[in-house]
Amino acid sequence: MKQISAIALALLFAFAVSGLAQPQRQMTPEQQAAFQAQQEATRKDHRQMMEQLKITTLRPGANPNDPKAVNAVNYDEAKANPWPKLPDPLVLKNGKKVTSAKVWWNQRRAEIIEDFDREVYGRVPQNVPKVKWEVVSTSNEIKFDVPVIVKQLVGHVDNSAYPEISVDIQLTLTTPANVKGPVPVMLEFGFNFPRPPANAPNANRFPEPTWQKLLFEKGWGFATIVPTSYQPDNGAGLTKGIIGLVNKGQPRKPDDWGALRAWAWGASRALDYFETDKSVDAKQVGIEGLSRYGKAALVTMAYDQRFAIGFIGSSGEGGAKLHRRTYGELVENLTGSGGYHWMAGNFLKYGGPLTANDLPVDAHEMIALCAPRPTFISYGAAEGQGAEGKWVDQRGSFMAAVAAGPVFRLLGKKDLGTTEFPAVDTALIDGDLAWRQHSGGHTVVPNWPAFLQWASRYIKTTSPSQQTAKAK
Repeated sequence: MKQISAIALALLFAFAVSGLAQPQRQMTPEQQAAFQAQQEATRKDHRQMMEQLKITTLRPGANPNDPKAVNAVNYDEAKANPWPKLPDPLVLKNGKKVTSAKVWWNQRRAEIIEDFDREVYGRVPQNVPKVKWEVVSTSNEIKFDVPVIVKQLVGHVDNSAYPEISVDIQLTLTTPANVKGPVPVMLEFGFNFPRPPANAPNANRFPEPTWQKLLFEKGWGFATIVPTSYQPDNGAGLTKGIIGLVNKGQPRKPDDWGALRAWAWGASRALDYFETDKSVDAKQVGIEGLSRYGKAALVTMAYDQRFAIGFIGSSGEGGAKLHRRTYGELVENLTGSGGYHWMAGNFLKYGGPLTANDLPVDAHEMIALCAPRPTFISYGAAEGQGAEGKWVDQRGSFMAAVAAGPVFRLLGKKDLGTTEFPAVDTALIDGDLAWRQHSGGHTVVPNWPAFLQWASRYIKTTSPSQQTAKAK
């Protein structure tokens, strides 16, 4: 029960800081006390970073709950683009244009990464310890009438330099058993909730995601990594997890990595393992995530070029949404104590003495760093029954994808093919950069069929049915 309580506590904290509605969940007095202690530790760490940066005040983030507040969230397009001029991903720091792929790879890409490292997501330290993977269990199961092999893995991070903090990465790998040879795998950032037995009351409240069935039908596997197993999703956790381990329990420096970069580091370590597992085609591994994990998926895809394809779900501010857009969630929402832990400490400057327009980079350049690899930007509809809502700024991410197009074209790939914001349920999947806004809620599930239709152009495999037919 302690594990479940910890998960519930983490989710409560996550919803509380996200600007979304909090779940209706009753906490015990013990959980309430732990929650309050966690919040106070977070506020303390946040103040400590402000002191390092010599910042005394921050602008408040957008308020989605009170339309009469001074800082009420803006959903008026007429006010959404006060800084329409974006940094040009194809202009070097010295002012020269990037006119060849060689200059992009040898010069410009490194300049952009340096800006993101220093000002936005933080630097991964040089002395991050190694990870030793252990296969905890292997089981043969049936999922969606398909025989599969499920491996539960733990990545033990070497903590010999600071034994006070232990870090273990939780990873589950599921591959079809009736496909010969290595298979492509989609790695998702997710949770690791204990599942009830099939005959337990209300067991149907925890249905298997239908997208997994689609993957099996194509002969793909899937894996789930639990980001909070190796880096907590709150400011109090910055002296814990992999960030705390490397810093030996001390607070971060302003350009140290935040949780998003740490979560991406863990995904890269999972890919390290896949390169050793004969059931996985490690050159055909994709990354997927939703919401804050959509942010992490974009960061992973941008920084680790080994990932073959990206499925970026509803990532919003700090992800695919333009920072310079003053619509929905703002930079200021991620510089306050609720979301600052995702980012580098230096990012706080842009919610205080500086503005989003002072950032040397913007989200379109994160998408550009994914080029030339296929990248799918996914959202739910802003309005309508079961809509995702406007907070994530679907249009702002579409604009970022359009602005990333020149880099894809420079590298010989196709962009979105249009600058016109498409209607809901319109799939832009003719290019290597893709987009779809589905009519469901805050989820990627309705976009899986379009993603897989598009991804099949890049990821090659033999489905179980095709292998069976060949055998006959």
